[in-house]
Amino acid sequence: MIEKIERLRTEYSNASGSVTDLKQLEELRLKFLSRNGALQQLLEEMKSVPKEDKPLVGKELNILKKYIQDNFTSLKESLESQFASTASYLDLSLPGRQIEFGSKHLLTQTLDEIKKIFKGFGFSVADGPELESDFNNFTALNFPDDHPARDMQDTFFVNKNFVMRTHTSPVQVRLMQKQVPPIRSIMPGKVYRSEAISARSYCLFHQVEGLYVDKNVTFAELKGTLVSFARQFYATDLKYRFRPSFFPFTEPSAEMDITCYICQGNGCRVCKGSGWLEILGCGMVDPNVLRNVGYDPEQVSGYAFGMGIERTAMLKYGINDIRILFDNDIRFLRQF
Repeated sequence: MIEKIERLRTEYSNASGSVTDLKQLEELRLKFLSRNGALQQLLEEMKSVPKEDKPLVGKELNILKKYIQDNFTSLKESLESQFASTASYLDLSLPGRQIEFGSKHLLTQTLDEIKKIFKGFGFSVADGPELESDFNNFTALNFPDDHPARDMQDTFFVNKNFVMRTHTSPVQVRLMQKQVPPIRSIMPGKVYRSEAISARSYCLFHQVEGLYVDKNVTFAELKGTLVSFARQFYATDLKYRFRPSFFPFTEPSAEMDITCYICQGNGCRVCKGSGWLEILGCGMVDPNVLRNVGYDPEQVSGYAFGMGIERTAMLKYGINDIRILFDNDIRFLRQF
């Protein structure tokens, strides 16, 4: 038994001398000081030592136990002190870590640019709730009761009186209900429509609509404002055209096209070979809308327009799938 004690002392001495880090120190503890370690196993062998030899063997075992425990404690304190000082050491000669800054989403960038242009024209910015009353979303805007837009296939109805707004025009209604002319404002925001998701359509998208109401407002002012916007946003040398159209809340109504800035009007995949790109709808505010908000159409007139932010961004940057704007793919977003 005395030989086993001396052999364990030598084995521990050799093992502890090669410990250089905390991981090796833990391995040393498990091997010699744990519940199943070599020291504990040797202590358990005391049961089989003859009675007359137990005093001597017990004394040697206690000396060995104290030696191993004291040596381990000293070694642990030394290593912990060493690694603590190393961890707190700051090497100022090392190059700093490069910090990556995020950026605004492409849709936010597009919206900010649109708002900047119209603010330069004297327009304010207004907003309103995304959950709207049927009156503000449809009735006040001259939608008849049997209009297709009221159908469940186009509109998310919360109940019979409230819907998720299908355009930002209800903000125009709210603005006119609480403010007397003149009004010159744009209304950006999210809108919702019950449409099948595809490369060209989505159930959620963003719009910017504009409204100007005052005395003697003319269609010529509308055209001048929109042409100035298009030339600042797209290109200064673009050509444009206004095509007759229909919207329940404007009369007369029109859609505005510009020459395709990708093919310069020669025809390409983006403009489907026509050389023209539709960018927005517009028109003079229908007299019925003015009456619905308490205005006298004999005293004031106005114009309104609206455009989709996703479509505007897709046209400007040549994007052919609207879904990628909502995918949060960092490889796409980093390009903008």
